[in-house]
Amino acid sequence: MIKIAHRGNYAGINTCRENTISYITEALNAGYWVEVDVQMLNGVLYLGHDNVQEIAPESLLTNTNVICHAKDLQALHQLHILKSHVFWHDKEPICHTSNGLIWCYPGVHIRHEHAIWLDLNHEPLPKDLSGIFGLCSDNFADVYSHQDFFLSP
Repeated sequence: MIKIAHRGNYAGINTCRENTISYITEALNAGYWVEVDVQMLNGVLYLGHDNVQEIAPESLLTNTNVICHAKDLQALHQLHILKSHVFWHDKEPICHTSNGLIWCYPGVHIRHEHAIWLDLNHEPLPKDLSGIFGLCSDNFADVYSHQDFFLSP
């Protein structure tokens, strides 16, 4: 199972740094996959959840260990053109990423080899995390540091 740093967060939420190139790069260099929020404004792709932050470099958006959460349909379209690993959802229980993974909404725990669960402190996770592709969280350092089940798929 892989660990996915939510917006670059892997050792606790850092709202000042999340969805920034430096923070995402730090998480990637530490061995995490990263989920990033991407928006389009005036034909340009930006990192950012609620507001645009930094222009998103194509090399980051097409990195095989980055999963892009398109925040608008224009970004979704452009990310597909770039062949990024991308998904879009609102409050659906699950959605599929462009690479065929099952992105589960917080609190939805489908046990499947292609499922990604989210641990964003909305719902408690089952104790057994085996049999899924990955876990996306803001805090692996403290919460999951004792777990030994995080292996590459």
